[in-house]
Amino acid sequence: MYRHSDKMASHKSKTGTVMNVTKAASAPAHEYVTPGGYELEKILHRGSVAYAPVNEVWPNVYIGDEQTAKNKHSLQRLGVTHVLNAAEGTWNNVDTGAGYYGDMGIVYYGVVAEDVATFDLSQHFYAAARFIEATLSNRQNKLLVHCVMGRSRSATLFLAFLMICEKMTLVEAIESVKRRRRIIPNWGFLKQLRELDMQLLEEREGLRREEAAARVSATPSLTC
Repeated sequence: MYRHSDKMASHKSKTGTVMNVTKAASAPAHEYVTPGGYELEKILHRGSVAYAPVNEVWPNVYIGDEQTAKNKHSLQRLGVTHVLNAAEGTWNNVDTGAGYYGDMGIVYYGVVAEDVATFDLSQHFYAAARFIEATLSNRQNKLLVHCVMGRSRSATLFLAFLMICEKMTLVEAIESVKRRRRIIPNWGFLKQLRELDMQLLEEREGLRREEAAARVSATPSLTC
């Protein structure tokens, strides 16, 4: 289980044997470079935990599979108040919906997505991140993020949340989650997460430059 005291420690789990992966995981923010797909796959598979139906991967956040999402007794035992279904639909997906949880008072959010490399899951990154952030704004809430296996679609959306809202790099996000759950985003989703990582890095570097310029302009000039 995820201990709340582990939240900050998760930002510091950066180990590796491949030189460029190690550098990406340990370099200061301004030196970090988004790893390639092959390096990311090595990070994902290195030191992975055993698969389980559901794991707490962040304070009050669980990633799980279809059976967990459909087991109301299990949801009650975990204290789940919100569900993010990253595999909404009826064909090869999880056909629950808000009505399925109507007798439990669970707040439901569904994302229609296919676990194929050509599917653009990035179109849902920011909306899903907002839902997760809003859910966690109340410490009494507990969230289940799931898909069919709880490895690809659900993991990808939660990684995007960590990057967008918790200001993690992609490597930091992967390291944080994989220590608690075995996750395997498909290569197309990894590519989309890489693109998000590079976009966020560029935006944050731009903000740092603006802040540095503002500090320089605010410094009084010498008159002697």
